[in-house]
Amino acid sequence: MLNYIVTFFLLAVVAAVLGFGGLAADFAGIARLLSLIFVVLFVASLVYSFVTGRKANPPL
Repeated sequence: MLNYIVTFFLLAVVAAVLGFGGLAADFAGIARLLSLIFVVLFVASLVYSFVTGRKANPPL
């Protein structure tokens, strides 16, 4: 998920440099939404590990 956040941020920067302001704003909005989802999932994972006393097993 962090890869998507960085990708959309870089696309926003490139679009802004090239003068596509609306597209840059859309890419920045998507990156902000993905970062919010990432933070929520990260905090939920931390709470889960503290409450249960065991680590979450991510899929391989």
